[in-house]
Amino acid sequence: MENRTMKEFIGEVFGTFILILLGDGVVANVGLAPRLAGTAYNWNTITIGWAFAVIIAVYVSAGVSGAHLNPAVTLGLAVQRGFPWKKVLPYIAAQMIGAFLGALAVFLIYRDGLVASGMPNVWSTGPGSVFGNTFWGGASAGATGTYSMLTAIIAEIFGTFMLTWGISASGDLKNNGLKDNLGALIVGFTVLAVGLSLGGPSGYSINPARDLGPRLLGLLVGTKGLFDGLYWLIPPVLAPAIAGPIGFWLYDTVVGKNLPKKD
Repeated sequence: MENRTMKEFIGEVFGTFILILLGDGVVANVGLAPRLAGTAYNWNTITIGWAFAVIIAVYVSAGVSGAHLNPAVTLGLAVQRGFPWKKVLPYIAAQMIGAFLGALAVFLIYRDGLVASGMPNVWSTGPGSVFGNTFWGGASAGATGTYSMLTAIIAEIFGTFMLTWGISASGDLKNNGLKDNLGALIVGFTVLAVGLSLGGPSGYSINPARDLGPRLLGLLVGTKGLFDGLYWLIPPVLAPAIAGPIGFWLYDTVVGKNLPKKD
């Protein structure tokens, strides 16, 4: 691996590590709620925590690797924006490693609470996650109905579309988004909007590495049911991976080509 690619690899590992450390960290903190019990569970807290996780991770790693931090973004940039295909697999590998290590750090920080509560799923989205169950193991108060896998797939597709549109706009010099080092704010706010508005059916993975890397860590530390059936593969991994390139194409087709040219 050439020197520049190695530096980018390290940047993606470190950035994705931060993303998961803070993202899964807020899930563990709120879901386990050691000081306030189950009443501390709050969807708004989860979505805000993830948004800031994205902002900080992007600020830290963007200058080194471009802060993809997400295989769906890497694939989208390769398909639609000329990102070198030879770098795609190293980037995705780095993102997976960073996500696994971030989840490991969360495990070390919250180990006492995780062990005491039977090692719940604070790692990934879907069935069994603390998005659906608090530390006390009961269904979230006031929850009604369930969502099918098809609905979760649709939610992940539209959530990933929104992510790619926010990323595209934040770096589009012909558009009106924030530029330079403020672009991370737009991306973070996009993730916040996705979580608040579209995150219910699936838990808004919108990032294959964000879901699969921590899921592997959860398997190793004893969380049950993480790989039952095919849910783990389809909504949180395949749907974003497919939607990423389509999302960038849609932005370029609907918005990019219609923007006025600037001197």
